[in-house]
Amino acid sequence: MLKCLLRLPLRHFKAYEQKICFFCGSKITKKNGHVNGAQRYKCYLCGRTFVGGNRLSSSDIWNDYTKGKQTYEQLAIKYSCSTRTIQRKIDSIDIKQERSFEFLANVLIDTTYFGRTFGVMVFKNSLSGEVLLKHYVKVETNKQYYAGIEETARRGIRIQSIICDGRKGLFQMFGAIPVQMCQFHQTQIITRYLTRNPKLEATKELRMLSLQITKMSKKEFIFELDKWNEKWANFLKERSISASTGKSFYTHKTLRSACLSLKRNMPWLFTFEEFAELMIPNTTNALDGLFSDLKNKLRNHNGLSIERKKKFIDGFFKA
Repeated sequence: MLKCLLRLPLRHFKAYEQKICFFCGSKITKKNGHVNGAQRYKCYLCGRTFVGGNRLSSSDIWNDYTKGKQTYEQLAIKYSCSTRTIQRKIDSIDIKQERSFEFLANVLIDTTYFGRTFGVMVFKNSLSGEVLLKHYVKVETNKQYYAGIEETARRGIRIQSIICDGRKGLFQMFGAIPVQMCQFHQTQIITRYLTRNPKLEATKELRMLSLQITKMSKKEFIFELDKWNEKWANFLKERSISASTGKSFYTHKTLRSACLSLKRNMPWLFTFEEFAELMIPNTTNALDGLFSDLKNKLRNHNGLSIERKKKFIDGFFKA
């Protein structure tokens, strides 16, 4: 067929429309009647006929859906079709992609939830900004975090460090890999114990000190914490008697717990200082920002089924 076309005189091609064939992509097409009032064309390269007009692009619809924050109804108006057609085009998208990752990684790990029993656990490289891995979970566990780190390593990525929140027992699971506890999460722990508006002078001072943790070196922070402990040592030892049992208990239990959490987590709060050459971030804020962006986009698509929600998240993270 192609040889026959090449032998045709130039004047013959002037009659052809510059309409691209939907099937083979050829521009050697010509008008060929009408179907229900719409212009029909014939492709002289593949021999097939098709009706003119723009075909809906699934990838364009997907980009508008995920990045443009447009709902089914808005997309249906934009592309002049039904919401069911938009939904079908979105469902047809295959978002699985082969990706290559940087060889070195400082891995940020955390989980965000959508309701009580559906969450996504994410592993992100702080050096490149890439999402290395994700898992859908009902409840996050240390075992799942450990399995994710092992899978990341099996992909040929050398893990320089791990940055995580203060889950009990998590820090000790990764052997010789340096672990940095998110300083922002530590501040949140202190706030949960002391509230945002503490009344006692000792609690005010400790919360204020915790808010300065990102601006201080390890040496400076330990010095200030020791000074606080020395100042309020007798206050922390005060005890009260239970009227019902007659037993004594510490009067300022939450304050003691807040102070203890700082002492307990101290070995992992300033790891980024000890390994400055590795460029370890001191918080998981880069991952928290990603979670916030994801939830803002999903908020425009309330009512999605779990499977469609997973597809949206897959496309968002592309991992």
